Amino acid sequence: MVVTLVCPLFLALLFATSAFAALQPRSPEAYLQNGNFEELPNPRFIKKTKLIGKYSLPKWEINGLVEYITGGPQSGGMFFPVTHGVHAVRLGNEASISQTIKVKPGQLYALILGASRTCAQDEVLRISVPPQTGDVPLQTLYSLDGDVIAWGFKATSNVAKVTLHNPGVQEDPTCGPLLDAIAIREFYPPMPTRANLVKNPSFEEGPFPIFNSTNGVLLPPQQQDRFSPLPGWIIESLKAVKFIDAKHFNVPFGLGAVELVAGRESAIAQIIRTETNKVYNITFSVGDAKNGCHGSMMVEAFAAKDTFKVPFKSVGKGKFVTVSFKFKAIAPRTRLTFYSSYYHTRTDDFGSLCGPVLDRVIVFPVA
Repeated sequence: MVVTLVCPLFLALLFATSAFAALQPRSPEAYLQNGNFEELPNPRFIKKTKLIGKYSLPKWEINGLVEYITGGPQSGGMFFPVTHGVHAVRLGNEASISQTIKVKPGQLYALILGASRTCAQDEVLRISVPPQTGDVPLQTLYSLDGDVIAWGFKATSNVAKVTLHNPGVQEDPTCGPLLDAIAIREFYPPMPTRANLVKNPSFEEGPFPIFNSTNGVLLPPQQQDRFSPLPGWIIESLKAVKFIDAKHFNVPFGLGAVELVAGRESAIAQIIRTETNKVYNITFSVGDAKNGCHGSMMVEAFAAKDTFKVPFKSVGKGKFVTVSFKFKAIAPRTRLTFYSSYYHTRTDDFGSLCGPVLDRVIVFPVA
């Protein structure tokens, strides 16, 4: 049975905890050197759009066929959106760009980058910060003017070599991902509290967009919580979920939230510590981001052997509901999972996927 939270004392404690978290010093985001590619190459090292030489792109090392692109209409009738500036680079077959940056050993980071495919449906961007490597699929476009993606890693020394690589081979050798801005953000590992067993419950620690982006930040699929760009959470789905911020969207609580943009293919999870056979209360909020996402929505949540369904009728006004359930733990670890039952697109842009917003997930033992 769904009940709305009504305990004033408990709510006051949680509000105070969230307010304290929101006021904590946030580590700054920063572009990589020439991270928006607006520092022009020497004209001697560029032929039409093709960069010539390993160090022809200022502050970067390139390998293979890399093009220096000016956004807008292109020859051959194509159009390249460069949302975060004027210039971008395109990685051709097996091409890559890399840069060595200063980091703190043991620290969590997220790379935040503007990226989109330019030709084939199956384009992939391979991101590498040794010893970690991950492939980000680009076949699904979540917004027509280019997507912003976050990818997490943990530093193992005081320097890290960031490499962005196109592992694909297309008939047209220039085909490949378009990159128009790259930044980095430092994270601090979130911890559970006595009042809430969930880490980063209100998504106050996340890849807040450094760019002038109104589309949110995509969290690529199948990222584990150790290195997730959403600290504390696992992106366990086949498609991305979206991190949204209060500056550009309606967020129920605090500074950040998650939008489940790809139906059952868009899921997040977290494993929490529990006591076997003990009963717990789980509370969370579901709403819409006030971004043109209308219709009948449904968020499904799973904890131990229990399933909870939360219907929500969105009229695009930024409303939300808070619900509460109980579940019984069956092990010392319990996986919480959330996904959207349906697919949705924005009423003002049928090419952009959207969905219900999830915020403030609270789990505590029942006395």
